[in-house]
Amino acid sequence: MTLLSINGVRRKFGDVTALDGVSLDIAEGEFFALLGPSGCGKTTLLRILAGFETLDEGTVTLAGDDLTKVPAHRRPINLMFQSYALFPHLSVAANIAYGLQREGLPKGVIKQRVDEVLERVGLAHAAKRRPQQLSGGQRQRVALARAIVKRPRLLLLDEPLSALDRKVRAEMQLWLKQLQHEVGITFVVVTHDQEEAMSMADRIAVLNHGAVEQIADPVTLYGSPATHFVADFIGANNFFSGTAVDDGLSTEVFGFLPARGGVTGPALLAVRPEQVSLTGDLLTGRVLDVSFYGGLSRVAVLVAGHDTPVLVHQHGAPRVAAGDAVKLGWAAEDAVVVRA
Repeated sequence: MTLLSINGVRRKFGDVTALDGVSLDIAEGEFFALLGPSGCGKTTLLRILAGFETLDEGTVTLAGDDLTKVPAHRRPINLMFQSYALFPHLSVAANIAYGLQREGLPKGVIKQRVDEVLERVGLAHAAKRRPQQLSGGQRQRVALARAIVKRPRLLLLDEPLSALDRKVRAEMQLWLKQLQHEVGITFVVVTHDQEEAMSMADRIAVLNHGAVEQIADPVTLYGSPATHFVADFIGANNFFSGTAVDDGLSTEVFGFLPARGGVTGPALLAVRPEQVSLTGDLLTGRVLDVSFYGGLSRVAVLVAGHDTPVLVHQHGAPRVAAGDAVKLGWAAEDAVVVRA
């Protein structure tokens, strides 16, 4: 069932168009991500949902109710800020209880709900500590606990993991996804980190220059990007330009290259480095560089007539060296033709 519906939302700041007719639906209980580079409009959209920003055109409805005229403090929506915004002079428990106290709930109810959420986020032992006595990951859990203790219909998260180091961020990605399933609240997360979005979200909307490029699950976004921008933004890709034909791309330099089609006219073929083989029959080149990253070898191949090296990813240790002549290829189902 659709919980949140965004239709034709536009927002301009002077001559700058932050959102240009954004439309998307988010289902009840879904973990949804707004993904895109800085300045693409994702945070503006989040602030509109929270009620901190107005829209110029369009509608936003939550469970069928129009939110456009509803002030932020009356929306069944919570926003977790990027900075966490914890009160430094209050304990962990007091930070979490603050919103419930503002609602005037009985003390017994507040204590019960705070204790429950502290247990859920694994911080029952730290209830009396101050935020400065916690690690970055623990502070993030406090901010999340404060957001979910009010039991909102929708929880908005603005770059929630950006302040954490890589190892802690990976742990928190898994924990955040597990928490969302446990509490059953619809999550909408804003991020510019594709890995973060791909690892956590059920579906992702990729934004660019204030417009939606594609909405899909992570597997579809990675394997079947709809546009050049999505193919380039999500993971690494090799691109070849030409004209779309049946079952592939026609190029001036390399002739026919096989791929999944679906578009017409000027187009680009996109093929992931892990799908390119060093024993194919489509292209010939010479190895420029080889880098080893533990379980993965990254091979850059110079191909005459191609502007940039073709990247090839191989599992395990490298099996070629710089200067080696190689032949490249891929299966048609592993490449996709997108609009130029």
